[in-house]
Amino acid sequence: MNIGLLGAGSWAIALAVLLCKRNHQVSMWEFDKNEAKNLSLKREHTIKLPGIIIPENVLITNDLEELFSDQDYIICAVPAQTVRQTFRLIKKNVNRQNINTIRSWVIVSKGIECSTLSLVSDVILDEITDITKDSIGVLSGPSHAEEVSRDIPTTVVAASINNDLAIEIQNQFSTDTFRIYTNNDIIGVELCASIKNIIALAAGICDGLGFGDNTKGALLTRGMVEMTRLGKKMGANEATFSGLAGFGDLITTCISRHSRNRKMGELIASGLTLEKALEKMVMVAEGIETTKSVYQLAKKNNIDMPITNEVYKTLFEGQSPLEAVRALMIRQFKPEGI
Repeated sequence: MNIGLLGAGSWAIALAVLLCKRNHQVSMWEFDKNEAKNLSLKREHTIKLPGIIIPENVLITNDLEELFSDQDYIICAVPAQTVRQTFRLIKKNVNRQNINTIRSWVIVSKGIECSTLSLVSDVILDEITDITKDSIGVLSGPSHAEEVSRDIPTTVVAASINNDLAIEIQNQFSTDTFRIYTNNDIIGVELCASIKNIIALAAGICDGLGFGDNTKGALLTRGMVEMTRLGKKMGANEATFSGLAGFGDLITTCISRHSRNRKMGELIASGLTLEKALEKMVMVAEGIETTKSVYQLAKKNNIDMPITNEVYKTLFEGQSPLEAVRALMIRQFKPEGI
């Protein structure tokens, strides 16, 4: 199978390495021309994924037309807030026939577009109207690139409204160390992938403030309540949130040393402004922009999401992390199930 990757960050590289082990023909597109050239020559991203060598048979290109030549699958691995821009470039630079021959579009980007409050799948459908919903899949779950690329056992879900496509992704992407389950709740899986990054920011803040296991356990549990509330309102299956895409990814992102969003939370807790903290980050912490979009979604849908609200105030309204924690702790008492 011929597979093209939009993006050449750590997750894209990890997937390229994994897919080559299945003997797929893999190509990667990098937006920055100089970066594409360097990756092609060095076969390693020494900052984003050091020590992982990109196989020689992986084509690395800055040319979208070249990427789309004779592909079966396209994997979207660019940051969520750049998906619309990327697909506009595709419309402009890629022959329509090459676009229409793509059998499936697989999303691994995690986030909700700030300007429209749209899921990534909806952004893609909006920009290229020839793409159909049943040709879109989402691959998500507890899967840090640093571990997947080193064959550390990992399980994720492939979600699509087209069950045959979900099964095909399962069959074509799975390896002895990368196990995939299927799911038909694309809305729930995309929401889980996005919102858990907000809770991970809060987890990093708690770690940075020196709080302990009690706090982390409470945060993850009540964070899942928030995720599920919004998911049910938007038509997701509640069961998705207790699975790999939900609790599995939430736990991993909130405790892992690899988590960009948890690290960002630590930096905020240290007293840095958002701008200064962003300067210290090598890779994109998707939770920053997702906090904006989910905060607005919660208001739009009249959903109570107190952790999201306090993270938003801390990031964008100058509230101190300690004030955020106090605000959560002194909220009106109520039964746990509400």
